[in-house]
Amino acid sequence: MTDTLILIDIQVGFDSPVWGKRNNMNAETNAARLLNHWRAQGWPVIHVCHSSETPGSPLAPDQPGHAFKPEVTPLPGETIIEKSVNSAFIGTDLLDRLQKNGAQKLVICGLTTPHCVSTTSRMAANYGFEVVLVEDACAAFSSNADMSWKPGATPLDPQLVHDSAVAHLHGEFVTAWQTVSFLERVS
Repeated sequence: MTDTLILIDIQVGFDSPVWGKRNNMNAETNAARLLNHWRAQGWPVIHVCHSSETPGSPLAPDQPGHAFKPEVTPLPGETIIEKSVNSAFIGTDLLDRLQKNGAQKLVICGLTTPHCVSTTSRMAANYGFEVVLVEDACAAFSSNADMSWKPGATPLDPQLVHDSAVAHLHGEFVTAWQTVSFLERVS
């Protein structure tokens, strides 16, 4: 069975300044490269959309930020999974869809690395899927590291947040790759 590409929460709302400083401004471009390759091969693609239940969130269904970014907008017939928590498996039919399609290997990318990408990747591995994380098609924000619990702490750099999240996943839950080398491998 062919690898299934899962694009997580690549939505316009993540352009909002509310999230703070961001790393990897090329994440969407890299995700689009993966998506275009999958489409050209006719391989399975799943788009995940975060529908925030937090009032005023840029990702709330009634906000313009809920829309997918143009680079990765789903085509008619491509699967869209809507979720309201960090994991794309909770409260959705993602696991059933993957099992019915005989999926064994998942290729994951999206926003944000330490939250929805990490949680979905961890659960996927725990469900028995082989998971590839294309880390440079992901990004993190300074707001992803809430340091309010530690008096006098300064916000963490988003690159550090991203690298730390990937380092905690790689080897146990996922195999981390970069876009160029991964596309060379699957071509």
